[in-house]
Amino acid sequence: MDGISGNGSRTDGAGEAHHLDVKGLLCPLPVLKARKLLRSLPPDTRLTIEATDPASVIDFPHFCSETGHALIEQSAADGVYRFIIRRKAD
Repeated sequence: MDGISGNGSRTDGAGEAHHLDVKGLLCPLPVLKARKLLRSLPPDTRLTIEATDPASVIDFPHFCSETGHALIEQSAADGVYRFIIRRKAD
């Protein structure tokens, strides 16, 4: 059963994959919202983020490098930047 929780995350039935839509938001809001959501997730959980801010291609890799989260995948299509981050172990 898929659903969207009050924090904007999308979870699959196992609760292991989450989605954060920050399209339309500008720096630093996409990273701040991702950081807040990642803090609430269990270790090794994947978070997919969709953003439209061109600065996000710099911000999210830097954020992961500074915090220890793993940037698994990064892509762009039609003005939407997509990042898959795996939350670090505590």
